[in-house]
Amino acid sequence: MEKQTLIAHCLTYPNAVEDYPFADNDLTIMRHPSGGKWFACIMHLQGKLCINLKCDPVRSEFLRRTYKGVYPAWHMNKEHWNTVEVNSVPKGELFAMIAHSFELTAPKIPKAKPMRKTEK
Repeated sequence: MEKQTLIAHCLTYPNAVEDYPFADNDLTIMRHPSGGKWFACIMHLQGKLCINLKCDPVRSEFLRRTYKGVYPAWHMNKEHWNTVEVNSVPKGELFAMIAHSFELTAPKIPKAKPMRKTEK
């Protein structure tokens, strides 16, 4: 898969935004527009196309054991983020990991406050 194809896939998520916040334009950040949280960081590491994705820690361990190209994230929290060598995992699994990251980083909807009973 090519970098532009990966970016195009990430842009299919609701309101996803492509960003280049650093001087190094090889680093592409995919974020939520509300709050600006990242859900993916796309880059080349050692000549390989990679993507950093947020992941539930239990699922993270499973993915790291299953795929050689999934390991603790470069330059991110190692418990909650994975680096994925894009072409080392099946396309369907990669897309599932992106969806999982998007969901984990989505802005939280505030819970409605319970209405207070008015005194008479």
